[in-house]
Amino acid sequence: MEITPTIRAELERYLKQEGLSMTEFGHIAGMNPGTVSGIVTGNRSISVHQLDRITLGMNLPTDHFYERYVEECTIDAPLNWRRISPFLYRCVQFQRVDCLKKVVSVLLDNPGYLPHLFELAENCFEQGYREAAAYLYENVAEGEKQQHSERLALCHYRLFTIAIGRDQNLNSDAAAKFESFVHRLHEVDQLDALKDLANVYRALSQWDMVYKYAKQMGRLGRIYYDMVHNSERKEKEPQKKLSRPLFVYIAYAEMMCANACDAKGDHERALVHLQGYADLSWVKESDPDTLHWLGLFQHWAKINTYVNKLMSGDVSVLPNYVEYMAGEKYIFNELLNVIEAANRYHIDVDHILRRFESQITAYQEPSPADIRQQYLPQQYARFWYKMANYSLNKGRYSYGFECLLVAWEKSLSINNQLIISNCARLFERFGVNAVLETGKKLQEMWKEIDQKDGFALDNN
Repeated sequence: MEITPTIRAELERYLKQEGLSMTEFGHIAGMNPGTVSGIVTGNRSISVHQLDRITLGMNLPTDHFYERYVEECTIDAPLNWRRISPFLYRCVQFQRVDCLKKVVSVLLDNPGYLPHLFELAENCFEQGYREAAAYLYENVAEGEKQQHSERLALCHYRLFTIAIGRDQNLNSDAAAKFESFVHRLHEVDQLDALKDLANVYRALSQWDMVYKYAKQMGRLGRIYYDMVHNSERKEKEPQKKLSRPLFVYIAYAEMMCANACDAKGDHERALVHLQGYADLSWVKESDPDTLHWLGLFQHWAKINTYVNKLMSGDVSVLPNYVEYMAGEKYIFNELLNVIEAANRYHIDVDHILRRFESQITAYQEPSPADIRQQYLPQQYARFWYKMANYSLNKGRYSYGFECLLVAWEKSLSINNQLIISNCARLFERFGVNAVLETGKKLQEMWKEIDQKDGFALDNN
């Protein structure tokens, strides 16, 4: 078995190979010659800063000795956080999660390191090092699972946030796993967590869950708002920063409840919630950020009043709704509502689709920024499914199947089984009219889905 030389041995061999004295190498690496001598003779331990200087002086990649540093200077040496934390930060920075894991596994034997590891996880999360952050949060949570602490709940909140992506099944699993921890969070973190849960369930079209968590967010927001503006308790409240002004959570909760009710066909109840964010005269703040959000909610309330009436069957509002669309830059949601109403109430909206043809074409290939958002990919799939439904019922089979193919591909990319099953049923209904090439593509896609273990059509 080949024995790997130590860092000291490697340095000593390099000095001989290059014919360098310790003083000369010290000048090259920016190190004191006495420090170089102490390292080579084994009389001095190697700090992370010195390790960086050594690899720089030897013209090696910064992380070249990291695996050996773990073995020589961490695992077999007395550990203290002040000494080892710089190395852990460097492992994160150079994405050497393998080395990070080896050191952390040793630190976890001492519960006293859990607060430090949590702080490291928070720094990783804030700086976008998600893989390292997830590993750290998982281990801190495991170490504190018997404590029922706020830190435990915050670990699970971060893991939930990291887990959310394009795959809707994985998002559903992540939300379900996090639910039992949300109410252990501090009120400030809890507001954002309830918002995030409601948004995930919105993307999954699980409207009862959207309503549940939006309602909880609104209730907590009102309690917290009253507390913040209560002069007797105001000074006692710890200062934790919300991602948005506090009143926004209350108004947004009403808007989410209204959306959930409209989606379930309870338009009267939706209108009650709509009024809940249309009238925000109770808001006490008047700073620029608050005024900005007040303007947005006023705008959304006006537009969603059109939507509420349209989805209730009052098609007389459609011309005004379309004129509003014409003055907006982003009209994707409005087009989705129009095509939804057309399918639901058998309205001819060809003139509207022609008017916004260029925008509709753009939604076939959304921008990377749109794709990264959690809700929009699902909405794109829904839009093209509804366009397919509208076109096929109109007898425009060629275009209808093109739309269906786009919808199917987009729903597959995010693993949205409800839209996949809806696409399959639509194809089965109109498949006899499919042109050969398109029909073959759709049949191949359906066979591929049908062969997946555990797939079942959702008939809801």
